Amino acid sequence: MDKSDVVYNLAEILGCEALKNEPLSKHTTFKIGGCVDTYVRATSVSKLSAIIKECIEADVDYFIIGNGSNILVSDEGYRGVAIRLDGDFRKISLVDEDTVYCGAGATLAALCKFALNCGLSGLEFAWGIPGTVGGAVFMNAGAYGGEMKDVVYSVNHLTPGGSTGRIEKENLQFGYRTSVYRKNKAIITGTTIKLKKDDPEEIRARMDDFLGRRSSKQPLDYPSAGSVFKRPVGAYAGALIEQCGLKGHSHGGAQVSEKHAGFIINKNNATASDVKNLIREVQTKVYDETGYVLECELIIM
Repeated sequence: MDKSDVVYNLAEILGCEALKNEPLSKHTTFKIGGCVDTYVRATSVSKLSAIIKECIEADVDYFIIGNGSNILVSDEGYRGVAIRLDGDFRKISLVDEDTVYCGAGATLAALCKFALNCGLSGLEFAWGIPGTVGGAVFMNAGAYGGEMKDVVYSVNHLTPGGSTGRIEKENLQFGYRTSVYRKNKAIITGTTIKLKKDDPEEIRARMDDFLGRRSSKQPLDYPSAGSVFKRPVGAYAGALIEQCGLKGHSHGGAQVSEKHAGFIINKNNATASDVKNLIREVQTKVYDETGYVLECELIIM
């Protein structure tokens, strides 16, 4: 029996959907990646805690997969357990007139729609970002001058030991595409967000404007994982890549987008190896020609 089978069996006992040898290409926006031994949808904090405890006791590697919008999974897959936060983790509720509590498994799209329907402004920048709220908090996602740090009031989490906790805004250590959760190994379970009352029509207009800009500048018609590289100090990754003549450059089925050089797209059944090789080629040429080091924003499993 595979070590991850004990986690699969527990998930079934808990009433959580569990799948064996599930292709992770079905759960990532890149549409790339081999199989994970066990894929589980955890539906509550207590069930998540039990599953994590079982993984630790059975010495099984695990990771939390959100919308799969910022990761590249290897062609060999992942030996262990992938956990998707579902059920209670997708719930969104109004705490008071300008405060929202959102489970980590909810999509940013669902949160943005909820805020719009409540006449609450502050999340317009996130409209069109294809991630979950937990993933967005984890990496302090941002666009068009806005970041999660601007609206997050506090974050609830589960420690690897199974204890629940909460970190207030001032201790979240938000920075460019980072937060305290990149270091503390706790699992984000939900977040409290402070917004501002505004006219829904004005909110909708800003959302439409940002989505229009995104659609006109980004290669949304191909699978990708968004921006591959972090913005280097004093420059823009996409501009540096284009300056080096790499727009449209390919390796296997992976290509530097001809629409936005900061994106690598899965143009023709790309493998993870294709993407990784293309990343290295881009990093090498940009460094050789400009002196800038491009650091990956993309998480490579």
